[in-house]
Amino acid sequence: MDFSSKLLENAVNEMSQLPGIGKRTALRLVLHLLKQPKDQTKHLAEALQNFRDDIKLCKNCHNISDVELCEICANPKRNEEIICVVEDIRDVMAIENTAQFRGLYHVLGGKISPIEGVGPHNLTIQSLVEKVKEGQVKELIFALSSTMEGDTTNFYMYRQLQDIDVNLSTIARGISVGDELEYTDEVTLGRSIINRVPLADSFKS
Repeated sequence: MDFSSKLLENAVNEMSQLPGIGKRTALRLVLHLLKQPKDQTKHLAEALQNFRDDIKLCKNCHNISDVELCEICANPKRNEEIICVVEDIRDVMAIENTAQFRGLYHVLGGKISPIEGVGPHNLTIQSLVEKVKEGQVKELIFALSSTMEGDTTNFYMYRQLQDIDVNLSTIARGISVGDELEYTDEVTLGRSIINRVPLADSFKS
């Protein structure tokens, strides 16, 4: 792709670093910004910079938050004895939209994937184990996507937690195998939370 401007080329190259954004889409977005008032582009840049500089991870669940303790963990009406284990904030948002879960969350920050160089030490699994060992948690609901990486992560956590006195369950397989949680409709996801099954049963063929 030939550019008449180095500034344009640099902007397109940076935009195309975003997931799912190719060079042609990046060019279209950059040219769109060029047509907008300068203040709009400035506000976008400031919002992204402020997000990157000031965003925090909740000290309790590792969810993205503006403050040290996210709104969910700080809510006294949530059931602290039940924790739903998810991959990232997108899954928290998806489950919250079902209005079927009133416990807390634990955000792993990804899934075990040797191909992508992601191992257990790259996730927040150890802090989850330590949290359960404190004895307040009665049930863990594993709500990872039903992919090979999700099942691998579930099994690894199961092995780490199976000797601790806590109920381990997983969402029901109303979700198709291979589907990502964030794309599942709210009704199906809500029913999967309600109809959760013992985690050990999910490893049986």
